[in-house]
Amino acid sequence: MEKPMSGKFRCRTQSWYIVLVSFLLWLTLYMCYLYSSSVTFRKRGHSFVANNHTGFLDSSQSFHVVVRDDETQDPSHVEDIDIVDNVVDDDETETDEDKTTEFSDVEEVNQVIDSMLSEDQNGTDTDSAKDNEDVTSNEEVKNMDEDDKPVVQSSAQDKRKEGRSTKQRKGTTANVSERQRDKKSEEDQERRKEDRVVKQKETANVLERQRGENVEDQAAKRKGAANFLERQRGENVEDQTAKRQENADVSERQREDNPEDQPVENMLPAVKSRTERPQRPRRRERNKPADSLNPVMEKRIEKVVAEPRRQNPVQAGLDSCSGRYIYIHNLPRKFNQDLLENCRSLSFWTDMCECASNLGLGARLSNDEKLYSNSGWFATNQFLLEVIFHNRMKQYKCLTKDPLVASAIYVPYYAGLDVGRYLWDPDGFMRDYDALNLVKWLASRPEWKRMWGRDHFLVAGRINWDFRRDPKNESDWGNELLNFDESRNMTMLVLESSPWNYNDFAIPYPTYFHPSRDDAVFQWQNKMRRLKRRFLFSFAGARRPGRHESIRNELIEQCLASRRRCRFLECDKTQKCHKPANVMRLFQNSIFCLQPPGDSYTRRSIFDSIIAGCIPVFFHPGSAYVQYIWHFPRDYNKYSVMIPESDVKTGKANIERILTRVSRDRRVAMKDEIIKMIPKVIYADPSSRLGEIEDAFDLTVKGILDRVETVRNQMNEGRIVNYDFEEEESWKYFAIGKLGPHEWDAYFSRKIGKHGP
Repeated sequence: MEKPMSGKFRCRTQSWYIVLVSFLLWLTLYMCYLYSSSVTFRKRGHSFVANNHTGFLDSSQSFHVVVRDDETQDPSHVEDIDIVDNVVDDDETETDEDKTTEFSDVEEVNQVIDSMLSEDQNGTDTDSAKDNEDVTSNEEVKNMDEDDKPVVQSSAQDKRKEGRSTKQRKGTTANVSERQRDKKSEEDQERRKEDRVVKQKETANVLERQRGENVEDQAAKRKGAANFLERQRGENVEDQTAKRQENADVSERQREDNPEDQPVENMLPAVKSRTERPQRPRRRERNKPADSLNPVMEKRIEKVVAEPRRQNPVQAGLDSCSGRYIYIHNLPRKFNQDLLENCRSLSFWTDMCECASNLGLGARLSNDEKLYSNSGWFATNQFLLEVIFHNRMKQYKCLTKDPLVASAIYVPYYAGLDVGRYLWDPDGFMRDYDALNLVKWLASRPEWKRMWGRDHFLVAGRINWDFRRDPKNESDWGNELLNFDESRNMTMLVLESSPWNYNDFAIPYPTYFHPSRDDAVFQWQNKMRRLKRRFLFSFAGARRPGRHESIRNELIEQCLASRRRCRFLECDKTQKCHKPANVMRLFQNSIFCLQPPGDSYTRRSIFDSIIAGCIPVFFHPGSAYVQYIWHFPRDYNKYSVMIPESDVKTGKANIERILTRVSRDRRVAMKDEIIKMIPKVIYADPSSRLGEIEDAFDLTVKGILDRVETVRNQMNEGRIVNYDFEEEESWKYFAIGKLGPHEWDAYFSRKIGKHGP
């Protein structure tokens, strides 16, 4: 008999029911979780695409596709990704949707579990029909769960849609408000800018009105002061005119009473007035100054001349530089330093870079043959004078940075190096380009207007004919630097001046000797005194076969005919004369050194012979006597011998016979004078400074300061500058000190003088 199934079966059935229900609940929860996760990931993909505007994801793609695509692509293709914004948006979306889904699922599970527990407690063990009811109820619950799922899912979807729409509305509202804030901030900035511009305009107007009032006040004060000075000057001029007239009347009466007591000067022809002077004849030779197409520049009489700012008498007595201050113009580099930096272009035949070394002195000379001192000797090129002078000026002890204090103003323009690049260029424009720019630059400076450039001076390391080209012929030699109106007001220092012009002055050629101490000069002078000289006279130079007026051929023939009494150093293509040792050896062994005109009146050989203690023999007064008036004694018979070149040309003069007749005492006196002149013709080493000795630089500065002071006094007195003499007679006025007929007139006649480049 089969045993009835009692409580065990019922318990087993109830346990199976619980397991089944639990499994169904777990399955339901798992499906809900998968569904919610899929929706969340899809929204993340849409948010990623929308926020970053990359445009490479389609809205229908799932999150897994997005991740897979991102892994295969280069991250550099995705630009402007704001990770923070994406995270915030995703979190907000996930939070809203997850809360809705989780709430509905948990509520449903709790209801099912409560019903199961109640049935388990109230069931009976013996009622089999109850099992069927349980099974039926289980199926109903199962069916109920399946029927309720769409309702829960649909409600969750509605809530998610509402969340998305709410978020979109919030985002739209936030964007609108943000744009409004940006627009408002931009409007505020524009309004502040407009206010600032208005304030600046008002301030500028106020300053302009104040400035206009100040200018009017200053103009009124200046006008009043000018009127006062004009009245005073008018009264002074009237008084001076009356006094001069009275003195003239007294002198006239005295001359009428004593006609025999008239001075000898009155017998000389009077200097003609400017209106009575004839026009200049046209220049026929290259060594004469060019005639200008324009009238001679009118020399203005400045009523008021700016004096250098003076110190009070007590300070002036203590200041050793009072009246000696010099101001150096700070020129653009193209007028000096750039020329040295481009030294390769300065000459076609000479290495000017080596010549410009050691501050322009050149390479040092060795004393292997005992011809020089142990120091202070350099292979100096004569065309580096302007560089040497500039470096010496930097060591001048009375420099000033205030142009109002300066008595003179130095213009450090390397004119010789500049024009030397284009002397053989037929285009005159290039030769004049920098020179013209220089005078324009100077004329625009306030320092120029004090005396209209008459206190300015410039050093050009060539002869004056290199800067006086004929204005009518651009293909002629040189440039027009000395012909410019501005240059005619300045003082021009050159190696050789023009006897017919008043604004250029000659200074010595550079030699090979540049001592740095006074002792070096004294030792060299003593050495030159003790030397025993083998030859009576000598000549170093070359023939001039193409120039009929040259006397070099005659001098060379006479020297060769004298045999043992004369020594000739021929300066031919072997370049013997370019070696300092050959030149110094010749001059140190000679008593007299012949110095005829070369390509121009002067020669560097003159100064080489002086430092060697050799007495120069000149054949034209333009070679030295009317040139170096600040450095040579006015009495030329004390240091040289003069033989007229016309006598040599015609054969009347025998050089050996004339020099032999010079007495021994006169030779000794002239030799001593020459040795005394050595410091006056050398330029000391620019890297040092001599003590008590005055070299060529010091004497040149003295001459400049005296000339500028003379011109300033003439302007203050109301006189026309350089009107006291005819410009063609400048050589008489400066070298001799008086006008009138002179024995050298034939040498400087325009029809006879033919020396020049």
